[in-house]
Amino acid sequence: MMRLIRPDDFFHRLGVDAKIGFGEAYMAGDWTSNDPAGLLTPFARRMATLIPKPLQVMRRWVDATRPDDERNTVDGARTNIHRHYDLSNDMFEVFLDPSMTYSSAWYQPGDDLHQAQLRKIDGILDLADVRPGTHVLEIGTGWGALAIRAAQRGACVTTLTISGEQKELAERRIAEAGLTGQVQVLLRDYRDAQGTYDAVVSVEMIEAVGEEYWPTYFQTINRVLKPGGRVGLQVITMPHDRMLATRRSYTWIHKYVFPGGQLLSEGI
Repeated sequence: MMRLIRPDDFFHRLGVDAKIGFGEAYMAGDWTSNDPAGLLTPFARRMATLIPKPLQVMRRWVDATRPDDERNTVDGARTNIHRHYDLSNDMFEVFLDPSMTYSSAWYQPGDDLHQAQLRKIDGILDLADVRPGTHVLEIGTGWGALAIRAAQRGACVTTLTISGEQKELAERRIAEAGLTGQVQVLLRDYRDAQGTYDAVVSVEMIEAVGEEYWPTYFQTINRVLKPGGRVGLQVITMPHDRMLATRRSYTWIHKYVFPGGQLLSEGI
């Protein structure tokens, strides 16, 4: 059940920007619910059909468009990542598992989150055929869990991040694991990657690249990967029709969580 606290403010926010305004009204306390997720779930299930298909073509005139300053240029990407990942390592430690892995886990029956995250990391490394002596490029360091796991296999790892907070904690964790000599953490945009590698791995980082730069992302991987090398990617996807319908929209998620982000589709 939804309870309106300040109806005038609530409807004003909806009128200004329905998508972002609804979330902002909740943040401001204009409305409340004992079960916000349960309240929104029925809408999410019917997302593609809430508005009749003939009227969906009007989206381009109704939806707010994404601001130019959130484009993932080299400078823009650094600003976007700073707004999210540089909030506080302490904050992320509150809800992540001990590996500090911030991406979807691969569960088997009986797993806790930590076990499922390590299974996912091992699966990505297996896919990229990472073994002793492999030189690995990781695009998107996170807090160092995959780089540590790869180094424990005997690999040499170069890992890239543009988050100062992540780099600091990743280097500390790598040192604590006694792997400093095998892992190099660089504060560097993926577009500036240098060298050639036996394997390239990237786990749920491409979602922050932005559609405009997808070709550049894959061209970079192609440029640095040795002939016969392997690539291990994990990607969040959405149905192709929903991606096409929302690819230009500016949402609450963009403004408050992942500026510049864009999920790929199952049809790409």
